[in-house]
Amino acid sequence: MSPHATPSAPPSLLHPDQAIALLLAKVSPVADTEVVLLSDAFDRVLAEDLASHIDLPPFDNSSMDGYALRFADLEPTQQQSRLQLIGNAFAGHGFTGKARPHSCVRIMTGAPVPAGYDTVQMQEETHAQGEWITINHPKGVGANVRRRGEELHQGTKVLKAGTQIGAAELGVLATIGISQVRVYRRLKVAFFSTGDELRPVGSELAPGQIYDSNRYAIQGLLRRAGVESLDLGVIADDPEAIRHAFRTAASQADMVLTSGGVSVGDADFTKQILEEEGQIDFWKLAIKPGKPFAMGRIGKAVFCGLPGNPVSSMVTFYKLVWPILNKMQGLTPTAPLLVNASLTTPVRKHPGRVEYQRGILTRNAQGELEVAITGSQGSGMLTSMSLANCFVILAQEQGDTPAGATVTVEPFNSVLC
Repeated sequence: MSPHATPSAPPSLLHPDQAIALLLAKVSPVADTEVVLLSDAFDRVLAEDLASHIDLPPFDNSSMDGYALRFADLEPTQQQSRLQLIGNAFAGHGFTGKARPHSCVRIMTGAPVPAGYDTVQMQEETHAQGEWITINHPKGVGANVRRRGEELHQGTKVLKAGTQIGAAELGVLATIGISQVRVYRRLKVAFFSTGDELRPVGSELAPGQIYDSNRYAIQGLLRRAGVESLDLGVIADDPEAIRHAFRTAASQADMVLTSGGVSVGDADFTKQILEEEGQIDFWKLAIKPGKPFAMGRIGKAVFCGLPGNPVSSMVTFYKLVWPILNKMQGLTPTAPLLVNASLTTPVRKHPGRVEYQRGILTRNAQGELEVAITGSQGSGMLTSMSLANCFVILAQEQGDTPAGATVTVEPFNSVLC
């Protein structure tokens, strides 16, 4: 236990790590798949294992511009040997002649090593005089030659189902000649905001009104998560309008996502309509910012209800909804990267909830990781997210933490960057 620890939260609050496991157990990957061209496969999730149907590289080739030679032709008692140049080998246009004793072939990077030759010496270690090439001896037979199958043998599994296809994966698949792949279909997520106080950006605010910021933040998060999103706009505080929105969203999407209206005791219609239209569990989590969270089903769609405060909404999306979306997309689960860093300023905290304070992670002149809190950590202060590049994770039982203490830091991944 931390030296700053005090008694932990009451048992009615569920630790976020426990919540993640319970939430993930409630969803399954989509079953539908489709075949797409490799050029359209970026950011998609593989639905099957892929193996190479060729050796990689498919032939012995040179890793350098230089000269292909027979290592046995080099004078063993000398540091240099003189060989006769008898031809050229270029990438895509190999040498078609026959190897001869004490000869060499000018070769370019990627060109096939001619039959009968086993070694390449880089151009910088040679000297040309007409058709005679003086070679500084390479270290050993096979120098600067990439052997057939050195990277992959035919039949080797290259990528597993559940892999998200990025730039490197596209390159690997193209290298082994795969032109199309089977992937899971994209998830569809419908989202909307509720509240008569919400106004569209660019409009004038009347007293008591605010701009609808959460919907824009959620739209960005969903885009980063690689799903297809359906924005249903702002729904008025009217029971039948809210009911219609939920039914419309559930009929068109795999997940319905809202922010606000899920706290116990909320004096609005959202929670009431949810209970009438779906099978919803309301969770109280030991997490800050956050705590109220709802999950269940409306029709065939998964429902996730985020807290209404902007930062709480983003944090709970990152910690809870994003793992759910990953599983539904068929992605192989991965644990978040956690690092230790030295806190540069003291942090105030009450024991009881796991806190995800927004921080700026840097490396000092000595190469050590340091983290500074972005400032006020109020759950309505969305600028704390835009300034941050990480979460400083403070344990549930932890209290105030002084400057210089070592803390756990979770750098933002691509969803929040």
